[in-house]
Amino acid sequence: MRLEHIGIAVADAQKAQNLFDRLLGKPVYQEETVDTEKVTTYFYDAGTAKLELLTASEEASVINKFIEKRGEGVHHLAFEVDNINEEIERLKGEGFVFINEKPKPGADNKIVCFLHPKSTNGVLVELCQSVSTS
Repeated sequence: MRLEHIGIAVADAQKAQNLFDRLLGKPVYQEETVDTEKVTTYFYDAGTAKLELLTASEEASVINKFIEKRGEGVHHLAFEVDNINEEIERLKGEGFVFINEKPKPGADNKIVCFLHPKSTNGVLVELCQSVSTS
C-alpha cells in the first residue's frame, strides 16, 4: 500500500488550477469526469504522489455536499493497492467500515472503494487499484 494521491475539494476549478499551476510550477496532466460520482477531476504530478482537484460536475455531486458542510480543502487520501478485493477483506477483518465494499470505476484508470471516515479518525480513505489496459 502506498499513498497514490490526495484529493482536494474545490468550488472553482479554474481558480484552484491557477493556484496549483503556480505552486507546483506545472499544469494539470489529466482532466476527467467521473459520471458515477458527478465529479470532474484534475490531476497533478507532485513527485511521489499526485494531487487530485475535485469539483462538482452536477449540482447533486458529493463534492458540493462536502464543500457546503466543510468548505474547500482536503477531501480524501488515496492508497494504491495491488489487490483491492484482498485489501477490502483484510481491512474488514481489522474492523474498518466501508462506504462501498465492491470496487467501482474511478478516475485515472483505477477501480476504487472508500472507507467510512467514522472508522478512520474522520479521514475519508480511498483504496485504488490500477486497471490493466491490455
